[in-house]
Amino acid sequence: EVQLVESGGGTAQAGGSLRLSCTASGFTFDDYVIGWFRQAPGKEREGVSCISNYDNSTYYADSVKGRSTISSDNAKNTVYLQMNSLKPEDTAVYYCAAESFFTAQGSRWFDIQFEYWGQGTLVTVSE
Repeated sequence: EVQLVESGGGTAQAGGSLRLSCTASGFTFDDYVIGWFRQAPGKEREGVSCISNYDNSTYYADSVKGRSTISSDNAKNTVYLQMNSLKPEDTAVYYCAAESFFTAQGSRWFDIQFEYWGQGTLVTVSE
């Protein structure tokens, strides 16, 4: 059974940091692309960052570029999203998602049809 479990959400002040984790099981982690997405209240879901465990390439949305770092610990089947210089507009439920690198190949990062999704973790950034 495939599982993606997010953790690390919580409340932070503007300018602070949080590290989100996405721990995966049930598939060959090294062959997958992991994406982070977020959805704020009343807004559409948007892509935040992606990492390919197959070739270690990464991608960031402009909204978080320079403030966030995505990384992967393949020994722990876990992808991390380190978020710094948090802003109130970062407030959202953050989801991780997974798709096979071989299926995703050729698609633009946030256009990948991720098959597996976690339940989400809430990040709240206060002024």
